[in-house]
Amino acid sequence: MKKLVLLALAIALIMVGCTNRQKTQQFKENPDMEYRTLGSTGLRVGVIGLGCGGFDEIDSTASRELVTYALDHGMNYMDLYDANPKVRSNIGYGLGDRRAEMIIQGHIGCWWNGDSYERTRDVEKCKIGFEDLLERLHTDYIDVGMIHIVDKMEEWQEIQGSPYLQYVQDLKAQGKIKHIGLSSHNAEVALAIAKSGLVEVIMFSLNPAFDRVQSGKNPWDSKTFEEMLPGIDPVRVELYDYCAQHDIAITVMKTFGGGDRLLDAEKSPLKIALTRDQCFAYVMAKPCVKVALCSIDSASKVDEYLHYLKATDEEKDYNTALSKQASQNEIDKGSCTYCNHCMPCSAGIPIAKVNELLDKAEKDGLTAELKAKYDSLPHHAGECTHCGACLSRCPFGVDIPTQMDRAKEVFGK
Repeated sequence: MKKLVLLALAIALIMVGCTNRQKTQQFKENPDMEYRTLGSTGLRVGVIGLGCGGFDEIDSTASRELVTYALDHGMNYMDLYDANPKVRSNIGYGLGDRRAEMIIQGHIGCWWNGDSYERTRDVEKCKIGFEDLLERLHTDYIDVGMIHIVDKMEEWQEIQGSPYLQYVQDLKAQGKIKHIGLSSHNAEVALAIAKSGLVEVIMFSLNPAFDRVQSGKNPWDSKTFEEMLPGIDPVRVELYDYCAQHDIAITVMKTFGGGDRLLDAEKSPLKIALTRDQCFAYVMAKPCVKVALCSIDSASKVDEYLHYLKATDEEKDYNTALSKQASQNEIDKGSCTYCNHCMPCSAGIPIAKVNELLDKAEKDGLTAELKAKYDSLPHHAGECTHCGACLSRCPFGVDIPTQMDRAKEVFGK
């Protein structure tokens, strides 16, 4: 009898495991999508994934169309760092009854202060932010719970053994997150974290320009980006090799340099224009890379990004393009990539959005649509107090107060 009870218990545990796996991933692979296994998680993911950047520009109907079209075409991985209630609600509505088909990489440590996003390690704020994420996505779990942005070694040391890290680990023990990941822009920090054995997924900024910036410097210091190396930074090489050897998945942010910088010769630190297909091919050449994330704001644009999957070898050839690179050795500084790492603003200004609208207005002219979008922002550039707090947090050396002054002139407030 005792053996029968133990056998029944074992079968029950197996069934629970199967149920959890089914709950985590329910989809049929699309023959037109390329899939990779997300490291040791075992999850199968389409190589092109959705960022959350476009969801603050659209309504719930467009969100449903976008998510549905993306899932139907094999894009089954999404990063959601933004604490903006509108973004989260849009994505929740967009998923509808297809939540189990989308693998969500959700960040722990994103707080909405009522006006803007901010990064936090305060456990109570983290709890409120995470529960809000679950509620707005109409779910009771997140596939990959991300320790949100660790860019300094001191910060990584402070996190170890902290209540914040314990909270993340408690979420995993409770099944509210299935796997632990982390996001970083600093190769040295990312490598140390990979070697800690804590994470299965690392979200990392990876592209042909950033790979040639020397590691080991403060990523919030603009001098980090002053000189490009003749080849890939050796710390980055070690990071990519270590992750590949130890089955740690890298999901890529800044695939196009942030704000599509690498697609524009004038904005690109490489001083040449690459294509999306070339940027995708560059990151996908690394075995540790499983997903390249990109912000898309409409279903109609999905096909533009998915062109990579049917691109010819010639269209994907980034080596020839890079070999023709202009002979200069200074990476571009002062260009906003709309990454929001400057936040929070003491005046509540959504700095990245102001800079994005300003760039569009200066490039294509001030249209009524751009003016309306600017006017709808909760706070405007003219409210900038020039306190300078944002300057120490910007990884690209953007002169933000000056940008705010320019935006005030262009938009009138």
